[in-house]
Amino acid sequence: MDMKQYLEVFIEESKEHLQACNENLLALEKNPADLLLVSEIFRSAHTLKGMSATMGYEDIASLTHQMENVLDAIRSGNLPVTAGLLDVVFSAVDHLEEMVQSIEAGGDGKRDVSETVYHLKMIEKGEEIKADSEIAASLSVLAKPSKGLMYDDFEMTVIRQSREQGFNAYEVTVELREDCLLKAARVYMIFDVLEKAGEIVKAEPSVDQLEDEQFDNEFMVTLITVEQAAELEMKLLKVAEVNKVNVAEISERISGLEDAQEIEEAPISQIELVEVKPSSEVSESAAEPTSSGKLVNSTKTIRVNIERLDSLMNLFEELVIDRGRLESISNDLNNQALNETVEHMSRISGDLQSIILNMRMVQVETVFNRFPRMVRQLARDLKKQIRLEIVGADTELDRTVIDEIGDPLVHLLRNSIDHGIEAPDIRKANGKSEEGTIYLRAYHSGNHVFIEIQDDGAGIGKAKVLQKALASRIVTEKTAAELEDKQIYELIMASGFSTADRISDISGRGVGLDVVKTTIESLGGMIEIDSVEGEGSTFSIQLPLTLSIMAVMLIKIHNEKFAIPLSSIIVTAIVKKEDVLKAHNEMVIDYRGRIVPLLFLEDLFGVPGIPTEKDSYSVIIVRKGEKLAGLVVDSFIGQQEVVLKSLGNYLTNVFAISGATILGDGQVALIVDCNALIK
Repeated sequence: MDMKQYLEVFIEESKEHLQACNENLLALEKNPADLLLVSEIFRSAHTLKGMSATMGYEDIASLTHQMENVLDAIRSGNLPVTAGLLDVVFSAVDHLEEMVQSIEAGGDGKRDVSETVYHLKMIEKGEEIKADSEIAASLSVLAKPSKGLMYDDFEMTVIRQSREQGFNAYEVTVELREDCLLKAARVYMIFDVLEKAGEIVKAEPSVDQLEDEQFDNEFMVTLITVEQAAELEMKLLKVAEVNKVNVAEISERISGLEDAQEIEEAPISQIELVEVKPSSEVSESAAEPTSSGKLVNSTKTIRVNIERLDSLMNLFEELVIDRGRLESISNDLNNQALNETVEHMSRISGDLQSIILNMRMVQVETVFNRFPRMVRQLARDLKKQIRLEIVGADTELDRTVIDEIGDPLVHLLRNSIDHGIEAPDIRKANGKSEEGTIYLRAYHSGNHVFIEIQDDGAGIGKAKVLQKALASRIVTEKTAAELEDKQIYELIMASGFSTADRISDISGRGVGLDVVKTTIESLGGMIEIDSVEGEGSTFSIQLPLTLSIMAVMLIKIHNEKFAIPLSSIIVTAIVKKEDVLKAHNEMVIDYRGRIVPLLFLEDLFGVPGIPTEKDSYSVIIVRKGEKLAGLVVDSFIGQQEVVLKSLGNYLTNVFAISGATILGDGQVALIVDCNALIK
């Protein structure tokens, strides 16, 4: 029997069961006496065991079987739920997730889980394992790296983008002499050399473990630098008591990871088809009580590969283009029968558009559900008490946006955990609760989704940010004096900016927030920061519901047509020539008490044509966060829904153009990227 046909379903359902395990384990940690939660975890582990055994993945089946034994002992009242027990079970779930990811990437799903199985057996026999003891600590990845570091999605993005900008990405392995007495001091000297050479992305063992000398004689560091490998090796070998240095280019490994990621980017989307019946036809058989006692409506669901939805969306985009063409022809011919047919087709295609877009919508819960576990682990690592509150997880976003937003959210959460929330003793001394709170919210507003990350921590120190920005030459003394509070907060997203007093594996070294901002803006969104020193910070992200079809304002410059997204537009206006002022050698206008610079798109895009003298300007005022700009055009054509098309691989770096669209008359209109125009 060929099992390959069931592989996709196995991977998807395994992820669902593992997510259920994580969620219920987190709930069990708060309510150790709730045996219903234990039963839910047992049920997920049991199902996963049966599935993996059928598919031939013995390592998964073996580990879940041992988990079952421990969970069954808890259900029977023979084992108490302790912090040490939960640490081991959490570690087992981590191993299971790694094995499923290996299978998804085309691997065999094999993994050495003997240590975790051994600890589970110890627990089953009644031997106590204390949380944070040496045994529990050994379950995490420590000590000597062997085949290169493992990177999460965000770290991969940082390395990939750095390489694209011409930097070298190295894994630097350093071996100290066996008789080295002050290992921590040597580590400090080595890191000092590396920091001067570039930016440290990751260290293994972690920086804290290296400082506490929790390693043998070897450790590994990932470095982004402009220096060459040989030059770096020579510098490190000059540090006393360094025995050996190996600097390896990681381009091939990253390339391999990208290939694996392409395989991962074909998840199965679930479409829910609800069977609607008149109320008189609904019988008791249409709804059965669940284990929780609730009634559920009768539904039928099928699993559809997301690639099929992408194909359907591409076909519909072509239909939208043809619809616009037909509307244009209909207006020219002015035939009543044709007008009525086109109008009816427009209504039908509009309904079809809504259905297809809704099919592609995914709840942000699919991204949010991995964060509670991450926050728990990072809080323990930093010895902080942190509670994560999630609101609006059922908010829906287009699948393409969901795929891209995960990594920025991970880094913003890490930033709040590391730099935002204070240590318990500091919070207590400041009159706060020892437990800090991070709120993760999502909600709809118009054609956008807003995601907020708010913490009740220390807030952003404006003076410290300005001092660092001046020292790093990100701003000048003159500019700094004119900055408003929000503009100061935005400086932390400048490339290379960091106020950290020492290296941290949690939120990086200034190679993160600029990537977060770039990623969000590439999605047609924006990020704003608000903070009150001593009370906390809020990062607010605005995202479009979908990236495929957008509402735009069509404009004309000479004989060329351009499209400006309505989401960026505040107002359109006709400005008299005498109302245009000059300030700092640029033309500006006064808009409701604010000085707004004018940008002449004719000059910016080099549109050919004969310039003419005008008594007034057609201006579109657009925004990027709190910043405004006035785009000067020849004329307004009107609003329209258009299909966003990529410019292709040969035109990836065109300034201030995010794509193109085909209009109803067959002409191509370039779509203006307002975020790139406003500095």
